[in-house]
Amino acid sequence: MKINRRRFLKLTAATAVGAAFSGLGFVPDAQALDRVTMLDPKWSRQTTSICPYCGVGCGLIVNTDLKTKRAINTEGDPDHPINEGSTCAKGASIWQLAENDERPPRPRYRAPYSTEWKEVSWEWALGEIAKRVKQTRDATFAVKNAKGQVVNRCNGIASVGSAAIDNEECWAYQSILRSLGLVYIEHQARICHSSTVPALAESFGRGAMTNHWNDIANSDCVLVMGSNAAENHPISFKWVTRAMHKGAKLINLDPRFTRTSSRADLHCHIRAGTDIAILGGLIKYILDNDLIQKDYVLTHTNGSTLVGEKFGFNDGLFTGYTKNGDDQDYAGSYDKSQWAFERDANGLPRKDPSLKHPRCVINLLRKHYERYDIDTVSSVSGADKQKLLEFYKLYSATGKPDKAGTILYAMGWTQHTVGVQYIRTMAMVQLLLGNIGVAGGGVNAMRGESNVQGSTDHALLWHLLPGYLATPNAGLADYKTYIDAKTKPHLEGAKDPMSAAWWQNTPKYMASFLKAMYPAATAEQAYAWLPKAEDGKTYTWLQLFDAMSKGEFKGFFAWGMNPACGGANAGKNRKAMANLDWMVNVNIFDNETGSFWRGPGQDPKKIKTEVFFLPCAVSIEKEGSIINSGRWMQWRYEGPVPRGESKSDGHIMTELYDAIRALYEKEGGALPEPIKNLSVDMWKSGHDFDPHKVARLINGHFTRDVTIDGKTYKKGTQVPSFALLQDDGSTASGNWLYCNSYTESGNMAARRSKEQTPEQANIGLFPNWAWCWPVNRRILYNRASCDNTGKPYAPQKAVVRWDGGKWIGDVPDGGWAPGAKYAFIMQAAGLGQLYGPGREDGPFPEHYEPMETPFKAHSFSKELNNPAVLRFAREALAVADPKYPLVATTFRVTEHWQTGHMTRHTPWLLEAMPQIFVEMSEELAREKGIANGEKVMVESIRGSVWAVAMVTKRLRPLTVMGRTTHQIGLPWHFGWQMPHDGSGGDSANLLTPAVGDPNTGIPETKVFVANVRKL
Repeated sequence: MKINRRRFLKLTAATAVGAAFSGLGFVPDAQALDRVTMLDPKWSRQTTSICPYCGVGCGLIVNTDLKTKRAINTEGDPDHPINEGSTCAKGASIWQLAENDERPPRPRYRAPYSTEWKEVSWEWALGEIAKRVKQTRDATFAVKNAKGQVVNRCNGIASVGSAAIDNEECWAYQSILRSLGLVYIEHQARICHSSTVPALAESFGRGAMTNHWNDIANSDCVLVMGSNAAENHPISFKWVTRAMHKGAKLINLDPRFTRTSSRADLHCHIRAGTDIAILGGLIKYILDNDLIQKDYVLTHTNGSTLVGEKFGFNDGLFTGYTKNGDDQDYAGSYDKSQWAFERDANGLPRKDPSLKHPRCVINLLRKHYERYDIDTVSSVSGADKQKLLEFYKLYSATGKPDKAGTILYAMGWTQHTVGVQYIRTMAMVQLLLGNIGVAGGGVNAMRGESNVQGSTDHALLWHLLPGYLATPNAGLADYKTYIDAKTKPHLEGAKDPMSAAWWQNTPKYMASFLKAMYPAATAEQAYAWLPKAEDGKTYTWLQLFDAMSKGEFKGFFAWGMNPACGGANAGKNRKAMANLDWMVNVNIFDNETGSFWRGPGQDPKKIKTEVFFLPCAVSIEKEGSIINSGRWMQWRYEGPVPRGESKSDGHIMTELYDAIRALYEKEGGALPEPIKNLSVDMWKSGHDFDPHKVARLINGHFTRDVTIDGKTYKKGTQVPSFALLQDDGSTASGNWLYCNSYTESGNMAARRSKEQTPEQANIGLFPNWAWCWPVNRRILYNRASCDNTGKPYAPQKAVVRWDGGKWIGDVPDGGWAPGAKYAFIMQAAGLGQLYGPGREDGPFPEHYEPMETPFKAHSFSKELNNPAVLRFAREALAVADPKYPLVATTFRVTEHWQTGHMTRHTPWLLEAMPQIFVEMSEELAREKGIANGEKVMVESIRGSVWAVAMVTKRLRPLTVMGRTTHQIGLPWHFGWQMPHDGSGGDSANLLTPAVGDPNTGIPETKVFVANVRKL
């Protein structure tokens, strides 16, 4: 009998079904076996999709019944280079997510003070929402601020969402919000990975994961710190094990002994919130033992650059500090001009290649971390001294030219009041060791949502425009002023002929973006229509909900998000929503946000908020692209049609916008021009949202015939690369980074070829599978993998090399000949920054205690906390409070995702992990009289949640600065809405504080203080 893939799958599926059920004592029913039969192509069709959960980007195959148009099976795509057919528990359960009776079939409405939902029609719901949007916008629209500056801003509506929608929908959504004048535009990235972008951008020039998932297999040493890759990004871990099979070492530092720890060559318990102390000790070890990769440091970093005489550091504070009053959101601020580089007569930074000058960066770095000796680091972190030394020795060995080490981190690093500096510290380590731009190297941010990278690229955050262009503020009154301000530092950098200073191209990218949003407008007109932020004011997630708690908003969009569980101090968020006049909740299922009014402690009869629930399609029911952590843009196709009357997010957006625009055309209103002129008609085929049209617009096209370097491009032709974008309105591109993704050759994201050159195959680049920004480059900063002659430091696994006339291998990060330009082209000075003067809390990372800590002081300085921290002075924090003696953290489990909104509605996953638990050591359990499996109450100064006690050896007491310190951990996936009987418990974020990093406002949900008591 001939066995092909489909026949094999049918046989193995039938065997698996039979084995699964016979082991329980009964045979499979006919329905289960019928699903296997239905895989035959005469009954079903196959489409490819991408998993909607974490940012690994695993490929899926979806089978859809030809008759019912419903999904009958989902499985891993065996042809996909990343997952090779495998899936984690969540990926394996996606069929149950789509075919789920809990999904509301049509819109719902909750009237003011009502105690129940009412089903309504789409026409009525969208019409009423459009009326609320227009009424609120017109009533709260500010043409000018108190200073008389033109701001064209809607102050009465806020939005959160979404990292779960496709790129094309993200770009459309940000366009809609900005055309309405919103400035409070936030989404998941703010509270999960917003600290990644400024940390990596300050260090290297771009805020993205430097390498990609398959490249982990090229590592000689893998450090997993601030993440639990084996459990939270399970398919990523196959590439860790591939590296280990080739001899790589795996190091894991974590407060708990996790599934990642169980596979590690070295695991070290640490106190949550002390990673900078540990990594600062690593920097000291590298410098003290002269383990830097010297040619790399001299060629590719600012290690030899001289810092000006005004810079200094004393007992926890850098020069230029001003303490703020309690009426301000930030505790203090720095005058960063005092951290500037010393410059020569031409305005270029001075350098000392001998590295002898006391104010060259490498020597300032050495001086800064001289306090981080092994005894102090061990005392503060609670880590075993010998294990720390073993870690330092193993990882610093990757500083040899032919070795490479990589770091895999996630929210264990990002969600801190020093989160940006956590990542900065490791970025500096990697620059010292020469691990950036190389195969098996990098600083690799493990994204927790399928499209959190794409949604950030497309600017669903208040401070960005697509492609990481800056949001305009009130002080930049017109387009020219904006352009001059944003290009000035890069034009200064370009005075050095070795610096590409790539951001000097901002005028081309900004003009093209504005033309994509407003095709008929000039750049000056379109810029005037954009809402302007107040000078010196930030609009982050925490500040958004603080403003909501004060009644500053009338309307609110929660699009594909669940802030009633997902945000820090979730109880505050829930109370704040009661101050709204109306809310729109777009999601697959009802959740704790849409139903906040009927949640624990709420009296619906006293809550005025109108709520509109709009049911959206799941990922396998729609077409479009998403970006994984490694920047791979992958296209997914519609399999089953949307269940019931649900619609894709893109359809909902365009239909709602059509209703809003119709009202403005009929009635007029506040600044109607941006609404009437938005390019929304270019996003549709007929009345339907068309992801291909939006993808083409994001890539960009020529708006008229243009001749560039002797070649003429016709009007309407797709722009083949961002190098051809123009600043005169002759090109439109929704996001310059994506220019090259949908060309005249077709949809690059839809490619499925594994063809590679021998050089590419040697390190697994897969350049013809999908597409990768920018310009399909798979490893960022890859010219830094070579010396100034173009010779790779590690020729056995070269990323690029110069063959005498061109670069071969990956797409080079700049095509100039070796030695012509510095490798870090997005930096004004062209170099990787060991010294980073652009951050709000210092050019070097410094250990500060979390905002909630059991300690009144620490050993590195007299400054207890980050002196520039975001906090709300009226909100109490527990510091060295004997009522809350335990260090607490939150984490994820394999079976659930984020707030559990999708996974708690999936029976297979909920059965495997049904309720919240709190993990504690055996020693703490004995001290508290708690037995494994008992219900306990976990309390912080903000609230309490019950949980099931998990007493385990995976946590243990640590000795920290002479005191025995206990730690506990809780998963944050639960909420009261599902399971409906309340048996799952509620959100761990009822316990976490609303304090944030000063650079991004990311909340510090990874460490706080708490107590546990037996119920």
